[in-house]
Amino acid sequence: MSGAANEANIAAVPMVEVERINTYYGDSHVLFDVSMQVRQREVVALLGRNGAGKTTTLKTLAGVLHPRSGTIRFEGAAIEQLPSHTIAGLGLQLVPEERRIFGGLTVEENLDLAALSAKKPLRFADIFAIFPRLRERRDSYGRTLSGGEQQMLAIARALIRRPRLILLDEPFEGLAVIIVQNLLEVCRELVAQGQTIVIVEQNVRAALSLASRAYVLNNGHVVFTGTSDELQSSQDVMNRYLGV
Repeated sequence: MSGAANEANIAAVPMVEVERINTYYGDSHVLFDVSMQVRQREVVALLGRNGAGKTTTLKTLAGVLHPRSGTIRFEGAAIEQLPSHTIAGLGLQLVPEERRIFGGLTVEENLDLAALSAKKPLRFADIFAIFPRLRERRDSYGRTLSGGEQQMLAIARALIRRPRLILLDEPFEGLAVIIVQNLLEVCRELVAQGQTIVIVEQNVRAALSLASRAYVLNNGHVVFTGTSDELQSSQDVMNRYLGV
């Protein structure tokens, strides 16, 4: 098989296959028969209004929540009932909306802590090449970082574990436009290097500029599946479910 054909074959194989998952918070049914796929080396946007079930979907993928029914396969293996730390060890990393930076630790100490449980952590030099600003702030405490710097550190802590898949939950929330543009460029470079990403984001235009495909959720149901271009061409879906 030629190199190009092999690359195409790899890209066509689903990294994640989600089939009809139903997730609850206590007695509250939040996700209803949600199905989706994520192929290797692609960016998938998960979009919808507040309360649509986007973050719940990411938490279910990461093992923070477990579906009551349905299956989740990561690189062919069923993971829907595995604990979150086991799923993380398989190469699936969640970067949560709240970032969870340790304010009393320096940038370097935050990275050190993330690297402890990695089999072969990425070198600090590689992290700082991706985020030069973190090199400048390496001795600064987490609580002194700006919102943008905290987001860079949150993503860097995931990257240091060499993830197969990164789940980004609202990475651009509350950030200045220039910082959002910088993070988008970082994400594009990561994808060019082979990284796979699922992004949840209220900034629909930014998310679709990065993603090749999108799913739209409404009240826990998938109401649209298609390419980013198809979504942007569907003014009815954009207006009805995204308010764009």
